[in-house]
Amino acid sequence: MGFLASIFTWWNGATLGTRFGLRSMKRVGDDELGNVYYEGAPRTDGRNQRWVIYQGSNDASRVPPEWFSWLHHQLDGVPDISMPPARAWQKPMAPNMTGTPLAYRPQGALEKGGKRAEVTGDYEAWTPEG
Repeated sequence: MGFLASIFTWWNGATLGTRFGLRSMKRVGDDELGNVYYEGAPRTDGRNQRWVIYQGSNDASRVPPEWFSWLHHQLDGVPDISMPPARAWQKPMAPNMTGTPLAYRPQGALEKGGKRAEVTGDYEAWTPEG
């Protein structure tokens, strides 16, 4: 990201002000998507402030579940250390694809031609005259 963009925009990553504020925080880890996690001084409730700096666009759905738990103080330790290894049946984390070409589009969606299957069963369409 360019220097000017880091001053004026927040949607392309951390702003210059955010990066300046992270100097006093401790980097605790990163995830497979390249997001970086920080922990800082205690807040008024006594728990340490926790931050994520996204790699790429700022999209909360790009935070894996284990790091989400850490960010929200559901885990005390860093997920890489305190979480058990992934099970063989677990799928890798995927970001929310809504609004992208990879989004789920059921049959009948305009992007798939707009043709819906014929209605079956006991469904009867409502008409205002009836």
